[in-house]
Amino acid sequence: MYGTKKRVLYVCSEMNPFIKLSSVADIARILPEKIQQKDHEIRVLMPRFGLINERRNRLHEVVRLSGINITIDDNDNPLTIKVASIPEAKMQVYFLDNADFFHRKAAFKNEKEEFFADNDERVIFFCKGALETVKKLGWAPDIIHCQGWMTSLIPMYIKTFYKDEPVFKNAKVVSSMFDNQFEEGLGKDFARKASLNKIEDKHMTNFVNANCMSMYKGAVSYSDAVVMHDDVHPEVLKMVGNLSIPSMRHSDEHLADTYSQFYEQLLSQRN
Repeated sequence: MYGTKKRVLYVCSEMNPFIKLSSVADIARILPEKIQQKDHEIRVLMPRFGLINERRNRLHEVVRLSGINITIDDNDNPLTIKVASIPEAKMQVYFLDNADFFHRKAAFKNEKEEFFADNDERVIFFCKGALETVKKLGWAPDIIHCQGWMTSLIPMYIKTFYKDEPVFKNAKVVSSMFDNQFEEGLGKDFARKASLNKIEDKHMTNFVNANCMSMYKGAVSYSDAVVMHDDVHPEVLKMVGNLSIPSMRHSDEHLADTYSQFYEQLLSQRN
């Protein structure tokens, strides 16, 4: 990435200063800025959770990108795209919104600390919606970097459902692995729903258990490279080793150089 300008798409479940649920928010905030400072073009996509204050953060709808419907179990769910800026970073962030899925004052649990029953469909909506948004942008990324368990379907979708889409043809997919971030499950129908009635069962195997570890394992199995953060589950680490895909340990030191080199090495395998 040192010689030519590259396009890097970051898809995350959370980001400072908009919302912080875990350590994902901090790295999701600083990494795109550092890569952008290396004179690369970046885009950032995340959910518009109801906890995000639209007025304070000055979100506004991007009309030309809105109007997409994401079908899950034969139900059409309208996708609205909003955008906000982080002035000090000179960086824009796109937010994927839907009234039924995201207009609630909580991320994944209700006031009784119960996992939302529709978290399965919210994850599917976000992952498919992110890729549909990139298609509508007509912006072909070189690197797609997925951060957080909520993005775990994206590597599989790119290698199956979207494999013939020109906008993703040359993209390399990187997934960041974190510690297990929820103990609940996404339901017995998650893999079936996530298959979009078009993806073969063999591609859904790692998602069948529908817990956090299986989401990460599913992401790893379709990623071109993996970044490991602290306390990654041993089964996920073992899977990375067995697949022999490129991997690195996250470190805050020399962040821009370390990630730029990692991306460059990955892209060098493209030709």
